Amino acid sequence: MESGALQIAGLVLGGIGIIGTCAVTGMPQWRVTAFIESNIVVFETLWEGLWMNCFRQVNIRMQCKVYDSLLALTPDLQAGRALMCAAVVLSFIAFMIAVVGMKCTRCGGDNERTKGIILLVAGILFILSGVVVLIPVSWTANQIIRDFYNPLVNVAQKRELGEALYLGWVTALLLMAGGLILCCFCKSSERKYIYTPHQTKSMSSAPRQVITRKTPSLYSKSQYV
Repeated sequence: MESGALQIAGLVLGGIGIIGTCAVTGMPQWRVTAFIESNIVVFETLWEGLWMNCFRQVNIRMQCKVYDSLLALTPDLQAGRALMCAAVVLSFIAFMIAVVGMKCTRCGGDNERTKGIILLVAGILFILSGVVVLIPVSWTANQIIRDFYNPLVNVAQKRELGEALYLGWVTALLLMAGGLILCCFCKSSERKYIYTPHQTKSMSSAPRQVITRKTPSLYSKSQYV
């Protein structure tokens, strides 16, 4: 597979990761609960997200309410709100940098070494954004599981893993996979400069001219006569 196809594959994975990051940030299904009371059977569903919570009963339309204060959130959701916003910004910047460094674009010029460095930066940012998405999602899931098996926690306060957490794990995987592709398979191809020496006659190949100098005689011609 050519390097151009790998670049496009990494860019597509990163683009899907951006969409997933935005979806996970806005979805209210982070902490989900559904329980049945013992005396009166009432089916209730409660969704808790980063920005709002939604409540629904049987034959009643779902009602969503935005949190009045940040203090109403649990510590994992408070950190998740900040980290997910940072992940959205990082992934968007990484996508724009990757577009500039694509082989099929002319934004970064025709220098392959420069484009390779640009793609390397974009890949690192994609991997970083995937890690940032993974931290709040795993933290919230860990907190839900600990509370679920904790006998001291009331049954009505126990939660289950929501769809946003599963989507967050997939999104983090896509972002890191796209970043690894841009880092590993889009290396800058070094230009090979071939120097052709001028065809000059070397001293070894050229015929040597032996210059013989006649030493002047110490006697004049009149002495021989």
